[in-house]
Amino acid sequence: MEAFVSTDKDKLDIDKIHDYISSVSYWGRGRSPDDVRTTIENSLCFGMYLQEDTQIGFARVVTDYTVFAYLMDFVIFEEHQKKGYGKALVQKMLNHEVLRKVKTIALKTRDAHGLYDAFGFEKIGNSPLWMTKDQVILL
Repeated sequence: MEAFVSTDKDKLDIDKIHDYISSVSYWGRGRSPDDVRTTIENSLCFGMYLQEDTQIGFARVVTDYTVFAYLMDFVIFEEHQKKGYGKALVQKMLNHEVLRKVKTIALKTRDAHGLYDAFGFEKIGNSPLWMTKDQVILL
């Protein structure tokens, strides 16, 4: 089924996002509902949907809109995993007008290096977690 991505925060199912991040994810265990609302309010957010009311994914980006962006809380809800939606969400995010212009996009992952490798992200040094996609070659 074809999915679409929206940056409209009013469409987000914050309870569903909170439940996944605080209960299922390895990075956000125990995060409170208020914490999740605050992070959403202060980030560029991407919701992925199958229909107007069926959210299947979420990610957020903290950015200065020019030099640096940090991709965080990337989620495809469990019942929709392994169907290509993660790749589609990364692609939509990287094609977003803001992220196309940002010089460096960073993220941390424990288990999704293969997903991000396919989009030009590379490990940073010896870190098992940090990855980056640089649009600028530093001298």
